[in-house]
Amino acid sequence: MRLRLDLSYDGSSFRGWATQPGLRTVQGEIESALATILRLPAAPQLTCAGRTDAGVHARGQVAHVDLDDVDPPTLERRLRRLLPADIALRGLSVAPEGFDARFAALERRYVYRICDAPAVPDPLVRLTQVAWPRPLDVDAMNAAAAHLLGEHDFASFCKKREGATTIRTLLELSTVRVGNVLETTVRADAFCHSMVRALMGALVAVGEGRFAPAWAGEVLSAATRNARVTVMPAHGLVLEEVSYPDDSGLAARAEQSRQRRDVAAGPKMRQS
Repeated sequence: MRLRLDLSYDGSSFRGWATQPGLRTVQGEIESALATILRLPAAPQLTCAGRTDAGVHARGQVAHVDLDDVDPPTLERRLRRLLPADIALRGLSVAPEGFDARFAALERRYVYRICDAPAVPDPLVRLTQVAWPRPLDVDAMNAAAAHLLGEHDFASFCKKREGATTIRTLLELSTVRVGNVLETTVRADAFCHSMVRALMGALVAVGEGRFAPAWAGEVLSAATRNARVTVMPAHGLVLEEVSYPDDSGLAARAEQSRQRRDVAAGPKMRQS
């Protein structure tokens, strides 16, 4: 039986999602709890929609796990009681046929939050907002973002992994100001390692006036890491939502996602 888990977590005390020996991770905590509840000799393996880095938070993470002979409502109730306070199980249900938390996803939506107020940052939000010492120009940041939308090779903004493609489709990269806080929404079909935080580094560089908006496109076209692009701190980033097709389209989407992309299509109109 495949089960879908909807999760939220405060990433501050975790070394990311993925299990690492001797380190506290989100996946490790949940798998350990499942093994304890079900009295399993080895922890069952979770698959998530997007493996968040150390310090990154999630409000809408999705995972699946394959288990036999379990009662989902009972397991949900017991798992909620056993998980630590910085992980919340928002829901547990039997997944429809063809569901795969990673490959069946249509897109992931992140939000990055920066406070550029000159005053001392609010200590109540210090774990979810990045305090920036200089004012940022939202219009310039959005002008830079326009050069990055579409399907491209995002090697300039990723930590490459052996055998993995860096071609992704960036659906939205837009910043709005809410008082002293800048909220940047980032939507894509998938993300490479550290991609969102590197994209934010480019936007901030333009927002500070160090580069013209077109510079972001120049960095993208180079297809190699640029030392002038800062990978922004992890704690400002939240995985807000993962979207899936309706049940009839799950298997086809999963099959499509498993196909490696080696050629990028280029710019694409922003979708809302």
